[in-house]
Amino acid sequence: MEWGKEAKQALLRVPFFVRNRVRKRVEEEAISQGATSVELRHVGSCRQKFLTDMESDIEGYQVEQCFGPSGCSNRVLKNDDLAARLETIFMRRNLKEFLREKVAGPLRMHHQFRVSISDCPNACSRPQIVDIGIIGCRQPMIDGEICSECGTCVEVCKEQALALEPGGNFPNLARDKCVGCGQCIDVCPTGTLQESLSGYRVLLGGKLGRHPQLGAELPGIYSAQQVLTLVNYCLDHYLNYNLSGERFGEILRRKPLTIDMKGVPCNKQ
Repeated sequence: MEWGKEAKQALLRVPFFVRNRVRKRVEEEAISQGATSVELRHVGSCRQKFLTDMESDIEGYQVEQCFGPSGCSNRVLKNDDLAARLETIFMRRNLKEFLREKVAGPLRMHHQFRVSISDCPNACSRPQIVDIGIIGCRQPMIDGEICSECGTCVEVCKEQALALEPGGNFPNLARDKCVGCGQCIDVCPTGTLQESLSGYRVLLGGKLGRHPQLGAELPGIYSAQQVLTLVNYCLDHYLNYNLSGERFGEILRRKPLTIDMKGVPCNKQ
């Protein structure tokens, strides 16, 4: 459907990770009014309906994802079904009805449990400020192949986690600086740098609002299946200790989550 210039500009002001959802909703609004193109008035009427009846658009949860599946060159992992599998977990929990029982007054967007997936450490979908943030990760290791000292890995590493010493057979890797983007692995011509672990970093309890906080990162790197298990553990904790629809980070401050690593084995660093 065609969009007018002003309507396009209004859409660009919407956060990119919900832009497609907003685009669909506005187009539905335009069609309901018998229009053949989207104009600024359709954006406005859709916004007004949302503000006056926000609860009808609330599902109790949001699963957001970066542009990785669309072909981003920075993508670390190719796991196109993780978001869909997370959606299935949340649909079974019926969080909207749960929140209706806990929240005094109408439900608002900030009441929803939010999960954000970023396919690389650039974290474009802002996983640090949601209830559960998931970040793709590929950790390098030094293999037995002797380094040619080409310096390509040093040039590509934005974290300065790699260094070369004259006459050295291998690069020096500072693991405390490495964020797991995997780019050094891809550019190494000799195979000196190889993948040691791949999976997801997981952050819990991030939020904005009056008292913002960044999510706390769990130790280890998790497979997709382990992430799903972790999410179920977190939802159990959220449902058991939620008093009035508060965010997961507030619950964690009051009642820390103890994760049984035997039940959720992880790839420890």
